[in-house]
Amino acid sequence: MTTLLDKFNESQTKKDIPDFRAGDTLRVHQQIKEAGKERIQVFEGIVISRRGKLGPNATFTVRKISGDIGVEKIFPLHLPTIKKIEVTRRGKVRRAKLYYLRKRLGRRRKVKERIEEQVKKVEKEAKVEQKKEEEEKKSEDKMKNERKSEK
Repeated sequence: MTTLLDKFNESQTKKDIPDFRAGDTLRVHQQIKEAGKERIQVFEGIVISRRGKLGPNATFTVRKISGDIGVEKIFPLHLPTIKKIEVTRRGKVRRAKLYYLRKRLGRRRKVKERIEEQVKKVEKEAKVEQKKEEEEKKSEDKMKNERKSEK
């Protein structure tokens, strides 16, 4: 049995959330209301923690460096003012919480990129191209055979 609270939580959750984890670089597009005007503000940074998986209380923390000062924002995952979340880069890390990045300076602050996913994408694209080429060859062979049979 689902309770009224479960139904409400389900109606408030977003379905279009991209797959991301700690170490990934995100661009969070958030709607801001100032002086009667609305605008979209983009906050880009590294995800240093994620809490709550996909539940109604799930949050994620994004950290960016602005003028040699670290700025962190904690976003509720299902916040209605978040219009879009883009994953710009996948990071390769061994921790779920990257709080140690707060102490790092300069180049040590960077997170390596996960290359295996890029390799998988390239392999998939190559397979698709290979299948297309095979289909084209088969269709060309059929056309040749049809022309020969007509003569």
